[in-house]
Amino acid sequence: MRAQLTVRLPEDLDREVTKYASRLRLKRSDIVRMALERFLKEPAVQEEGVPYRKVSSLIGSVSSKVPDLGSAHREHLMKRIKKHA
Repeated sequence: MRAQLTVRLPEDLDREVTKYASRLRLKRSDIVRMALERFLKEPAVQEEGVPYRKVSSLIGSVSSKVPDLGSAHREHLMKRIKKHA
């Protein structure tokens, strides 16, 4: 079964879609469908959906030299605040 999607377009984009549909002798919905298919096949779009991939090269590259920073971050933060107060 095909799903239906309603999209509101700004006037300038609507004119562009209509122009291309007319030039290619296709329906406006065909132009939008083709554009979506092309957009979703872009490698940059596929990778953008996985935040881990963006930062994976950074993980483990910086050390705070504080072994329990993750579990005792509040205590370390309070010590620093008191030190500089």
